Amino acid sequence: MKNIGMDKDSMRKATSRIVRPLLLWYRENKRSLPWREAPSPYHTWISEIMLQQTRIEAVKEYYRRFLTRLPAISDLAEITEDELLKLWEGLGYYSRARNLKKAAIRVEEEYDGELPADFEQLRSLPGIGNYTAGAIASIAYGLPEPAVDGNVLRVLMRYLNRDDDVMSGKLRSEVEDCLREVMRQAFCGGTDSYIEEEKTGPGEKAEENPAGDFTQALMELGEVICLPNGEPLCEKCPLREECLGREAGRAAELPVRKKKTVRTVEKRTILRLRDPDGRVAIRRRPDSGLLAGMWELPSVDGHRKKNEIPSVVGELTGSEDPTGPVRKMDKARHIFSHREWDMVGYEMELPPRDMVGMVWASPQDLEEKFALPTAFSAFVRHL
Repeated sequence: MKNIGMDKDSMRKATSRIVRPLLLWYRENKRSLPWREAPSPYHTWISEIMLQQTRIEAVKEYYRRFLTRLPAISDLAEITEDELLKLWEGLGYYSRARNLKKAAIRVEEEYDGELPADFEQLRSLPGIGNYTAGAIASIAYGLPEPAVDGNVLRVLMRYLNRDDDVMSGKLRSEVEDCLREVMRQAFCGGTDSYIEEEKTGPGEKAEENPAGDFTQALMELGEVICLPNGEPLCEKCPLREECLGREAGRAAELPVRKKKTVRTVEKRTILRLRDPDGRVAIRRRPDSGLLAGMWELPSVDGHRKKNEIPSVVGELTGSEDPTGPVRKMDKARHIFSHREWDMVGYEMELPPRDMVGMVWASPQDLEEKFALPTAFSAFVRHL
């Protein structure tokens, strides 16, 4: 029998029981991560945006490089878009980087260069939704605001043994409201106050930011213990004695999510046009839509045959059918969130002349100046 829904009071009481064991576990087991070394509002913001849809290990070096180049919000507000996208190259979802710059400009103009210590004001900034606003508010400012992502939903649906669809916006709002109330009760002197119950010995003190630690503890539990796509590590979980999903023997089958929409597969032909000096022709994509405003290798819809390439290149470059050898390259595939590119590629040498809408870029230019999406990496890897 499915267990869907739970009254607010029962949910709050059950959830309030995770606060103490989770915080104690986190204190002893938290990983050392670069953004935890100095959790300023700016650092927290950058790390949380980078971590969206991206693995922690992949983010570490990007995070260090980003803050070395842009150590303050004012630097982010002033950087050119091309240089910003180059810093972001490889992380994907480039709208995140553009929104960072837009938000930095707003923070400079409206908040004297400091991210506001207010959940609603944070939410009003470009690219910041409930999750990121909650993370900044709790981790950087110690406010009792939750940050609910997939990890947190998975932990709570297993802990509460609930079959609700975790893709539901209604459920996410319900969980946010519940956690906000639990955090306020626990960390702001309510009747269930964790602070009131905290005992400290000689020379010890309670955590300075229990709200931020609780937010990170929930994330951490979902990342290293309450794992997705398989058996959670229940024997290592600090919540195992209270977990209703474990008690029912159902933890591995939770959470429930609706079947994903089938991706649209698009066939594309990628063209690596080179001049005798080894430069390649690149162009900007349109300002809206997929990979908006990014640099790319020229491409056309469909899978074209080798003998078609000269006329295709002629149409793209605005010239008569160019002559020269055409070399077929390896196929490649790239998956976006809701679509997939099935790509074939061809290389052709052209004379070094101006072409409308395109620029010639050397391998060094591609390394240092122009950001190409990872969708094209298979076709520029050996330049």
